[in-house]
Amino acid sequence: MDGDNRLGEFLRARRELTRPEDFGLPEPGRRRVPGLRREEVALLAGMSADYYIRLEQGRDKHPSEQVIEALARVFTLDEEGAAHLRELARPTTRRRRRVSQPERVSPHLERLLGAWHGTPALVLGRYLDVLANNQLAAALNHCSVRGNNQARLMFLDPEARRIYPDWATVAAETVASLRATAGTDLEDPRLTELVGELSLKSEDFRRLWARHDVRAKTAGSKRFRHPLVGELTLSYETFTVNGAGGQMLIVYHAEPGSPSAEALALLGSATAAVSAPSRGSTSPAARPGA
Repeated sequence: MDGDNRLGEFLRARRELTRPEDFGLPEPGRRRVPGLRREEVALLAGMSADYYIRLEQGRDKHPSEQVIEALARVFTLDEEGAAHLRELARPTTRRRRRVSQPERVSPHLERLLGAWHGTPALVLGRYLDVLANNQLAAALNHCSVRGNNQARLMFLDPEARRIYPDWATVAAETVASLRATAGTDLEDPRLTELVGELSLKSEDFRRLWARHDVRAKTAGSKRFRHPLVGELTLSYETFTVNGAGGQMLIVYHAEPGSPSAEALALLGSATAAVSAPSRGSTSPAARPGA
């Protein structure tokens, strides 16, 4: 990852994704580059072409707020995308990097997850490592088991395409979330290693990472295909974990009375039956993945 011209890389990626026809511009049969030309961006944003070219080339890295707002409008950036653009244009002074400490989940939060027998829940770290999960989350999807990295499994595990019927959408959301959690700090060794591995091994990841989409996990829905209970559509909510920078608690739930709710209840019953100790046994319940 080139850290010398992040603003220019972002602008170039968004320019190539913007369609000329959205602005009523003629689209010749052949264009040398996808999306808008630099001169067209400058015209639409109300600035000189020379100035915009300097921004993309990294010869000017600190555009004014007015310029940032104009570019966000041209590239139709949402609130998160515009905030990311501002962060790239206003980088904070970097302190000497400390040695990264392993991410750990508080024992109290782990106990809370374990108490939610009918609700799949997990905790993700800054780089989408699964730091904790309850039994139902593991039963629903092996990508949600502690120790796995969801980005790695999404692109390198062929099973992921079976689990997620809408794999292309979920994969794009995963990459956008990874960029959002990393922010502008792309020199972290853990992130560099992960992005390097996925870029080398997955063409799909390379293409999506080059888009520079930024979108944090907040709320939404996903479809899952499960071998035992069939297809489920579950909504999810994401919560930041106070006192643990970068950690996210993700909780799934089904529409009450829906077929997905019935399937989730069936999966929960099957999971509880498998994990329960046999009568008279003093050994602890088996954990998924053990």
